[in-house]
Amino acid sequence: MLTADILAQVPFLASAPPEELDRLARSVPDIRLAPGEYAVHEGEDRALLIVLEGVLEIVRQVDGVPKVIGRRTPGQVHGEVPITLGTPFLGAARAAEPSRVIRLDPRQYHGLVAACPAVMDHVAKLARERIGGLQGMAAQAPQAKVTLCGHRWDTACHELRRFLARNQVPFDAVEPEQPDFASRWQGPAPDFTTLPAVRLADGTVWVRPSQRELAHRLDLQTEPSRTEYDTVIIGAGPAGLAAAVYGASEGLATLVVEREAPGGQAGTSSRIENYLGFPNGVSGDELASRALQQARRLGAEILVTRSIERIDPVGRRVHLDGGQTLQARTLILATGVSWRRLEVEGFNRLIGKGLYYGAARSEAATTQGMDIHLIGAGNSAGQAALFFANHANSVTLVVRGDALEKSMSHYLVEQLRRKDNVHVALHSEVVAAHGSDHLTAIDLLDRRTQAVTRRDCGGLFIFIGADAETAWLPPEVARDARGYVLTGADVLKSGRWHAPRDPFLLETSVPGVFACGDVRLSPVKRVAAAVGEGSMAIAFTHQYLAAVPA
Repeated sequence: MLTADILAQVPFLASAPPEELDRLARSVPDIRLAPGEYAVHEGEDRALLIVLEGVLEIVRQVDGVPKVIGRRTPGQVHGEVPITLGTPFLGAARAAEPSRVIRLDPRQYHGLVAACPAVMDHVAKLARERIGGLQGMAAQAPQAKVTLCGHRWDTACHELRRFLARNQVPFDAVEPEQPDFASRWQGPAPDFTTLPAVRLADGTVWVRPSQRELAHRLDLQTEPSRTEYDTVIIGAGPAGLAAAVYGASEGLATLVVEREAPGGQAGTSSRIENYLGFPNGVSGDELASRALQQARRLGAEILVTRSIERIDPVGRRVHLDGGQTLQARTLILATGVSWRRLEVEGFNRLIGKGLYYGAARSEAATTQGMDIHLIGAGNSAGQAALFFANHANSVTLVVRGDALEKSMSHYLVEQLRRKDNVHVALHSEVVAAHGSDHLTAIDLLDRRTQAVTRRDCGGLFIFIGADAETAWLPPEVARDARGYVLTGADVLKSGRWHAPRDPFLLETSVPGVFACGDVRLSPVKRVAAAVGEGSMAIAFTHQYLAAVPA
């Protein structure tokens, strides 16, 4: 039991009035931690932790890996910077051994300070010292795990850059022609006729590595740890990651299979302004990174660079590429959608060479100072235009219709109007792309006059809607004419449901197989909706498992 006498043994609390210590003892949480348990996570709201027993390790995510940056022993505090400056926690705190900690929220802390000003002096002094240390850490140059050598417009090099960026792997990309090549590559130059090549931090050099090989060497999980799971989630977009978080947190053996990188289509969004809880917006890759860390911390397995060749929905057998087979008690389809392709002269030849479907933040550097064009009038196109406007000389949205307001959120339209270097070409479409080894120009058609003009173009990004790629699914899983998976009431209407009970809201035509996110037939295509459906899919998974034998 926490008492005023115990608190009085903390040196900087010893001068506090006994009645204030007694009040604190009756009101603050008395937290007991086993080794490895967290007292606070990075990014949580401000508070002040005081160690009474044991040892806390202060941990920060550095390049996606937890790194111990300090320790707190009995009598010491963590949270002095957040509580002083009103910021979230910059580092997590976890027990290195059985530990006991108390936590003061801002109201409790300021009540203590009012009764004993010396406490604030002590905490403020610690905060100044810690800020100095944090400044030193921030001044350290980030260490690249991979140095990638390749030609700028080489498609294979572009795919590796995209793979590394989307998997949150810090890397340095260098071209053979750059004058500082030797200092950045830091080793014998590779054969420039066999690029791309990668150099790992340990000096290992690979020529034209596959994404699977690179993922394995970078310790990204590519193999499942077991052969049977309570639920296998196919796809690691917002819906799949939400299902992974809730599945793992509720004790289900959970596996996510992703063919490229976590985040899905949302992971390429430069800015999501209307996602609940992020008043200043959040980039798609940041949202995906946080969800990925959360899912892994709770125990979900996330396989990358793995694809599913087929599933046996009745027997719950999942056949991975390479002949590997898994057994699943339930399946969750969260494969999302893929950008719709345009059949326009020159497009297929220039993909990855200045022409892209969608846009990741990592592409910003390639647009610096250029005049670029985006095809589309939805929110994804608007978000990308705002982001690229900070890098490109000019950004032109190419729109077939007569107004942005018909398909784009009002807040985005207003922000675009305030950008001097963002232009909108209404009643227009791109009818050809030109360039030898990379995109240099496009032909733009005015649909009203049928006039075609050629424009210089340093980058073309396409956002014209998406399609569900579900042809690989077995015929037992009902879909509509466009490939979207039917669930719940839509399954009943189709006449494809044969079980004695009604299907759950997110259940497909096969009992125990669920679908969530954009791959599901639904008029709502939003990140928030996908996250909600991912969590709901786990709730229905529990209901299904409760009714069937283990």
